[in-house]
Amino acid sequence: MMSTRHQITCGFLPLLDSALLIVAREQGFAEDEGVDLALVRESSWANIRDRMAVGHFQVAHLLAPMPIAFNLGLSPMRFQTIAPMALGLGGNAITASNALWAEMLEHGARDDLDPANNGRALAATLAARARHGAVPLQMAVVHPHSVHNYELRYWLAASGVVPDRDLSIQVVPPSLMGDAIAAGRIDAFCVGEPYNTLAVASGNGHLVTVKSAIWRSSPEKVLGVAADWAEREPEALARLLRALYRSARWCDDAMAEGRQTELAAMLAADRYLACATGSLLPALTGRLNTGDGLREIEDFFLPFARAANFPWVSHAAWIYTQMVRWRHVVHTRTNLEIARASYRPDIYRRALAPIGAPVPGANGKVEGALAQAQLVGVSQGSLELGPDGFFDGRVFDPDEVDRYLADA
Repeated sequence: MMSTRHQITCGFLPLLDSALLIVAREQGFAEDEGVDLALVRESSWANIRDRMAVGHFQVAHLLAPMPIAFNLGLSPMRFQTIAPMALGLGGNAITASNALWAEMLEHGARDDLDPANNGRALAATLAARARHGAVPLQMAVVHPHSVHNYELRYWLAASGVVPDRDLSIQVVPPSLMGDAIAAGRIDAFCVGEPYNTLAVASGNGHLVTVKSAIWRSSPEKVLGVAADWAEREPEALARLLRALYRSARWCDDAMAEGRQTELAAMLAADRYLACATGSLLPALTGRLNTGDGLREIEDFFLPFARAANFPWVSHAAWIYTQMVRWRHVVHTRTNLEIARASYRPDIYRRALAPIGAPVPGANGKVEGALAQAQLVGVSQGSLELGPDGFFDGRVFDPDEVDRYLADA
């Protein structure tokens, strides 16, 4: 046993991608590293943000853009946060109300989750609604500074829809999405699992497309860490990162070996996601009910494979470009550097060095450039990256941010 124990309190939302945190505690990986990990369930991202700001949480399950937003001063209370680890890739989807889906079917939508075709169908639906003077559509995301918001807007814009003009986007907590669509308050939403599955199962929604089809191998949640705590307690943070790395590998093995029910039951417990085990199995097996039957979805949620836990600076830079595009922040070289510095691959590397984990040697990469999986060399062993394409064929070079913004 280790002589020093580290007390760490972590806030999380009841979502599938809190899995690494839950498994680290339940499987004893945190304890093995000398970490007493207390998990505190919250009901909204705003609550987690505020409790981090006042020091209730040293670390938290965060939306990937949130540390960047905090450091850019886009939250009510400014505080410094870093992201030394990602908590997986993929895992969310866009769900429409049955009424909206019926309209989209009339304009060419298909039950294949293809973002390009269904995006065109939505654009045609909106044009038809405008001609008939219909009430504008209301879509929902979980937070203004979420990948949900930015990927939804990216998909809409690439499909010929102008967000905030052709339709409205509002914020609804994940757990209330299903109620909001059932009550007719919103027409569609982008959220993580299990809330898409629950909306479809209740008969109130139909899947339109999924995150892994809009941008394959794309970021979703990160481990957010209070920067001052990380500076004071580097060893505690390193031990937590090693525990979470082992947790990610355990989740990946469970999914590969057909033990999804074991993992789902762990996550579904009342103190964690408080849901039926069966509502988590679609995302863990990659077989989701669209509303018209089951469909196999490749790479829907990746907890470990393809360097899913590495905090790519290029992910931070892409998120920053979307903040600029949608007028959340003004583009300056200083702001770009703040965004880049919010993700800390250097801390991740140092933490995993003692266990010999294969880690990318570069801090960033060209996003969307890999049409197929590719082995890349690392200091020890090898890693497979990609495919990672955007549905519209664009690529993002993190060294060409100005050019990318000019072409947006």
